[in-house]
Amino acid sequence: MSEKAFIFIKIYVLKIILSKEQLALTIKRLANQILENHPRLQNTVIIGMQPRGILLSDRIVRELAQLVDPSTIQYGKLDITFYRDDVRKSLHIASNTDIPFSIENKEVVLVDDVLYTGRTIRAALDALLDYGRPSKVALCVLVDRRFSRELPIQPDYLGKAIDTIFSQRVTVLWNENEQNEQVMLLDN
Repeated sequence: MSEKAFIFIKIYVLKIILSKEQLALTIKRLANQILENHPRLQNTVIIGMQPRGILLSDRIVRELAQLVDPSTIQYGKLDITFYRDDVRKSLHIASNTDIPFSIENKEVVLVDDVLYTGRTIRAALDALLDYGRPSKVALCVLVDRRFSRELPIQPDYLGKAIDTIFSQRVTVLWNENEQNEQVMLLDN
C-alpha cells in the first residue's frame, strides 16, 4: 500500500463583510447611483467582467430594469483572459465575450466584484478598445480592497471598502455557485 501525502490548507473566516440582506441592499444602492449619474441610461452601456463580475452585473441590470424601461439597457459581458499580464504564468480558461453593440462614444459602466491590485481592470480597459472607443469609462465594484493597488485605478461606484493584508482574501458567494450569498474576509 502506498502512502499518499495530503496537504491541508486551513482557511479561516475572519469576518462577514456583507450578509445576504446587506448584499441585496448594496446592489440596489449601486444601481440607483448608476442611474443617478446616467439618467435613463442614455448613451450608457453596462459591461460585466467575466467570470465573477457577471454575477454582480446581472443583479445590477435586474435592479435597473425595475427603475427604467428594460429596452433602454444595453448590457454586455467581457472576457479579459488574453489581455491579462499574467496569462503566461498560469492556466486561464477563457469565458465568452458578448457585447452585441458598439461602445463607440458611449459611457461604459464596467462592473466587477472585487477590486484588488487593479491589474484586472487595466486588462479590461485594453479589451474594451477592441469594441470601440468609449467617451468615458466608470468602474463599479462591490468590494474595494484599499491599499492593495498596484495601478492608479479607483472605483466610481463602490459597495464597500475594506482594509486587508496580503494573506487575506475576499470571497463573494452567490446562490448560482455556492447556494449562499454573502461577502467574506478569509485568512489562510
